[in-house]
Amino acid sequence: MCRLCSPTTPMSLCPGTAPFLSAPADSNSATSAARAVTTQITAAPLPELSGQKGTRLLIKGGVVMSVDSAVGNFAKGDVLVEGSKIVDVAANIDASDAHVIDASGKIVMPGFIDTHHHQFETGLRSSLADAIVVNDGKPENVRNYYESMLLGFSQHYRPQDVYINELYGGLAQLDAGVTTVMDVSQIHHSAEHSDAAIEGLRDAGRRGVFGYFEGWWDGKEHPGGARRIREQYFSSDDSLLTMVMGGEIYIEGYEEMWDIGRELDLQIALHVVTTFGMTPTFDELAKKGVFGPDNIFIHMTGMTDDAWKAAADAGAHVSLSVPIEMHMRHGQPPIQKALDLGMSVSLSSDVECTMSADFFTQMRGMITLQRMMANESALSGDENHPALMRTSDAIRHATIEGAKGLRLDRKTGSLTPGKDADIILLDAEAINVAPLNNAAGAVVTLMDRSNVDTVMVAGKIRKWQGQLLGHDMDKLRHELEESRDYIFEKAGVQHDLFA
Repeated sequence: MCRLCSPTTPMSLCPGTAPFLSAPADSNSATSAARAVTTQITAAPLPELSGQKGTRLLIKGGVVMSVDSAVGNFAKGDVLVEGSKIVDVAANIDASDAHVIDASGKIVMPGFIDTHHHQFETGLRSSLADAIVVNDGKPENVRNYYESMLLGFSQHYRPQDVYINELYGGLAQLDAGVTTVMDVSQIHHSAEHSDAAIEGLRDAGRRGVFGYFEGWWDGKEHPGGARRIREQYFSSDDSLLTMVMGGEIYIEGYEEMWDIGRELDLQIALHVVTTFGMTPTFDELAKKGVFGPDNIFIHMTGMTDDAWKAAADAGAHVSLSVPIEMHMRHGQPPIQKALDLGMSVSLSSDVECTMSADFFTQMRGMITLQRMMANESALSGDENHPALMRTSDAIRHATIEGAKGLRLDRKTGSLTPGKDADIILLDAEAINVAPLNNAAGAVVTLMDRSNVDTVMVAGKIRKWQGQLLGHDMDKLRHELEESRDYIFEKAGVQHDLFA
């Protein structure tokens, strides 16, 4: 039972009426005719079968993009999954004891990895569609992100609001093929708020990294509560959920957050944004030599060359939210700076109160901006202009680079035998893609969330042929709307669709 369930409103499973999945043939049959006979199972029991020890699934005949140079790509290939793991990836796999998923007409690839998403804001989607990040004193920017969201709306969240926002946001990204997220939950007003955020991540059923960032209420558990949370929920790093420590340098006492993070062997993630006046503080930290490979720097807009070099030399990771950075006046996304320094760079969606969290938007934002700047340099006569990003590069930043940034690349980010089966099937025969001529190009330049056909996390099928499984989405949407209405009312903001 989840936080939203009660005896009068039980959680509803969604088996629906689903297409058939081929079951394995009887390998002991005496004749070839008998071997050809297969039974059929519907998608209703499939969530219970998939991901379990001993269950073998053969994803057959798809266009396989492994994002692993050692494995390679296949114009027509197979992926064999046993339990939670990828067993084999090849042009043709003989596995007569496996359930067969027909992947013809589909692109088979690792799920997307979002390294920075404020999921607690899901119920406030598009409410700050025209906002910039901080107030610049102009009347049109009175409704800005920092004051309206962090100092306004977020102050009124109850634990149940945190839970439904986290759960719904996680399911929405799962539906779009994002199988891993680092949730930057700046909503730790109390221990109950933190627990609700973790429960929402867990109940969505995907791989999640719980980002323990700030809270605002008197008596809050943060930051020392990290010790309780680490012991209670994250004593093992082998589950679907892991933990990152927030270390925001614009908050008084951030040094303690960094100390606790390193005490607990957690990565330390923080927003680094020039419009918040962080440049001098970041410069000073660079001079002190406190950066390390455990740092995840989000945005990195407007920082000095010396600070950039210190971050690169320390092996820090950079998470970019390119559409948001352009839209909300964070500063120019430093794509080329990070690439030129050889840094590991991932993509992130940031805030849905302003922009979509789907990863087709993130990849297109990154590649079009990088190519625009490189093309402009070439047109101006610069013979040393940057190389143009390719669509396969954008996919790498959306998958394996995110896994590296979150210390999860041994588990996910590519279709590599031995890794967890975080796999998505994308419809390449849909009207917005067909006919398929270039796999990476189709994913990055043509597709959207409607092309996400099937989603698997650690071998467990969470979305099957276009339908999320295991949740009553109508019920959850009503719960999210009720939470939204409560927060608007408490914040004293009129819910005006045309504001």
